[in-house]
Amino acid sequence: MDTTLTQPLADSDTYKAQSSSNTVAQNADKLDEQTFIKQLLNNNRKRLQSFPDKQTAEEFIEELFRFLFVGEAQAVDEERLSEQYKSLKNTFAALLFEVVNDETTVKQNTTQFFSALPDIHQRLIKDAEAILASDPAARSIEEVMAAYPGFYATVVYRLTNQLWKQDVAFLPRFFSEYAHSKTGIDIHPGAEIGDSLAIDHGTGIVIGETTIIGNNVKLYQGVTLGALNVAKDCASMKRHPTIEDDVIIYSGATILGGETIIGKGSVIGGNVWLTYSVPANSVVYHKSEIKVKDKEPFPEPLNFVI
Repeated sequence: MDTTLTQPLADSDTYKAQSSSNTVAQNADKLDEQTFIKQLLNNNRKRLQSFPDKQTAEEFIEELFRFLFVGEAQAVDEERLSEQYKSLKNTFAALLFEVVNDETTVKQNTTQFFSALPDIHQRLIKDAEAILASDPAARSIEEVMAAYPGFYATVVYRLTNQLWKQDVAFLPRFFSEYAHSKTGIDIHPGAEIGDSLAIDHGTGIVIGETTIIGNNVKLYQGVTLGALNVAKDCASMKRHPTIEDDVIIYSGATILGGETIIGKGSVIGGNVWLTYSVPANSVVYHKSEIKVKDKEPFPEPLNFVI
């Protein structure tokens, strides 16, 4: 006796219903994709109306840096340097027009920015000299200008700070984030930094928007000058610390808070965590505990695995 169970064949109406259901589902997916593409298109149009071209912005800041400090073999006379200068002004004006879309505003801001370049250049020479004086590995000021990431980040900061003061939108952050991606040093354009800033190594340094730094300050890698409170309603407050003149902050130190002041001439040691002010000429350091293995077995103080 055959005991095989068989399912009844679906009738033609059932097949039609299933086919219709699948078609509706496929059309719904297509509609969702079309809606998504339209949303992206609208968003892209909005961005293009207010954002400068990212690649052009990055190329401009590179060209401006080379113009100011590195030079090019073909630009060895005044005429060619003047041509480069005009080209930079035209590129900057084009970038700015994408942001403000007003010729009068573009002309005013372009004139103001390039008029400030000679003073910015002189301040940056002091920054390079400070790095040369404090770093035994530096052989010449030309080496500092051409090869040191700390100097590059400082150059871009001083240029973006000028644009920040002019209330230029987007461009300062485009430039500063490019320098951040290239050097690992994150300096907000709104920070106030005095003369002769020396950044040694520099990777991992973070300097927040409302930070104030005096003259002759030296920062090592991994230093964070940050905020204690990151709530959005505190955006208009001073959230980051004040570092007075002649301060040295060693690697890995974290200093937080808008009311935190590091007094003139102080030395902040590596890996220090500070959320309060210290007076002038203070020495703040992280104390390491040393134990000699004088017995067996020696209890492992750092009991963890990775």
